[in-house]
Amino acid sequence: MQSENTEPIRGNMMKIKSDDRGFTLIELMVVIIILGILVGYVGVRVMGKPEEARRTKARVQMETIETALKLYKLDSGVYPSTEQGLQALVDPPEVGQLPGKWREGGYLEKAKVPKDPWGNEYVYLSPGIHGDFDLISYGGDGEPGGEGRDEDINNWELE
Repeated sequence: MQSENTEPIRGNMMKIKSDDRGFTLIELMVVIIILGILVGYVGVRVMGKPEEARRTKARVQMETIETALKLYKLDSGVYPSTEQGLQALVDPPEVGQLPGKWREGGYLEKAKVPKDPWGNEYVYLSPGIHGDFDLISYGGDGEPGGEGRDEDINNWELE
């Protein structure tokens, strides 16, 4: 015995509406134009920041090197000399005042002294003019002084 209500329900489930067609070409074009505007706006803002990112990376690297230098001093009693350089944080020094204790594996991760974000060596002076040691990145031009992208980054000016 079938009830009267069963047949109409089955009939409705089998029907496909003819107005369920998806997006029109105009709707797709509007979405593409909006996405293009957003990408253009965001892209301009992000593309202007690589120099700021390099400067931030240099500051972070300098803070890491400063920490390694302080650990070196805790173990040996002195900072590496200018002659020994930052390489003393990776390999036991063989010149100048040799450390009494030198940490196995060195004081820097990856067992190498990083270059600044522009591919130049950091300048290290010990004793420094502004403190126990000076650590300097000469910025984009690799030369002392400069403005903007070429401005020096100095450890004594870090916050």
